[in-house]
Amino acid sequence: MARLILFNKPWGVLSQFTDRGTPEARATLSDYIDIPGVYPAGRLDRDSEGLLILTDDGALQARISSPKHKMPKTYLAQVEGEPDDAALAALRRGVTLNDGPTRPATVRRIGPPKLWDRDPPVRYRKSVPDSWIELTITEG
Repeated sequence: MARLILFNKPWGVLSQFTDRGTPEARATLSDYIDIPGVYPAGRLDRDSEGLLILTDDGALQARISSPKHKMPKTYLAQVEGEPDDAALAALRRGVTLNDGPTRPATVRRIGPPKLWDRDPPVRYRKSVPDSWIELTITEG
């Protein structure tokens, strides 16, 4: 039976067990998870936080993380300003990034979500308004 671990990855933590290539040590999954043989199915950027699934089942890990399976993943994202209809439509069509075009996404504006306390707090800037979107992608 596959082992699944649901981990609320904190801000500032790498979605991997080791950190290579930087002179200063950065927090990794090994600072929080001491279970041999499990690996993340997907990743969140170091400056992102939220649910990360870890498993010891390689086939399940590939199904979750490989773009060929088109498994939807939903993110709540704080963005600067208020995205207009054209910006949301572009995400729905797919946008071109440095490494190529993305698949079309599902996106909608949402109100500020109820989140856990965070250190550092979610950004607040008096002179730059922000808003939240819910974004579902089917990339890897």
